[in-house]
Amino acid sequence: MREMISMIVVLTVLTAVSGGLLAAVKSGTEVRIEEQVLKFQKAPAIKEIFPEATNNPLAERFTIKLGNTEWQIFPGKLSDDSKAVAFETHGGGFSGPVGLMIGINIETDEIVGARVTTHSETPGVGSRAKDDPSFISQFAGMGLDKTFAIKSDNGDIDGISGATFTSKGVCIAAKQAKEIYLKLKPEILKKLQ
Repeated sequence: MREMISMIVVLTVLTAVSGGLLAAVKSGTEVRIEEQVLKFQKAPAIKEIFPEATNNPLAERFTIKLGNTEWQIFPGKLSDDSKAVAFETHGGGFSGPVGLMIGINIETDEIVGARVTTHSETPGVGSRAKDDPSFISQFAGMGLDKTFAIKSDNGDIDGISGATFTSKGVCIAAKQAKEIYLKLKPEILKKLQ
């Protein structure tokens, strides 16, 4: 009986120490991981969406909370003096989530541009959502009144041949971005004043 109690105590101590070490590593690397995601995933997409921005959207970013989710918003001042915002949403692709950074002109409620930030899709097939500009550029200039779905689902977007799930995932992310933008717009306007 004493051996069993001794083993339980030792196991409990080892578990507590291991859990504490994991928590320390997570909290110690969390900021660095966020910086790397910003630098290597979000920043390139934002630079492509706002190529002629007269401000630094990365430096001026802010967060808005909607429900339990905080949305990181990147404001862009466009060369024609209009204002836009960009943020990232996700849709389900063939092999996992597809991240989509979408920029919306807040004065016209039109999409300025969109870029795929992350994916785990099949190389050469689903990965074309990120690599092939002809697919993702279809979103630029679209109003929020359009149907963000592929044409086979009665939408306005030509899907990628052989990558239907990926195309649908990007469209789902765009539709989600539209819904989130419409909910966040009053708060965004307050922040940009």
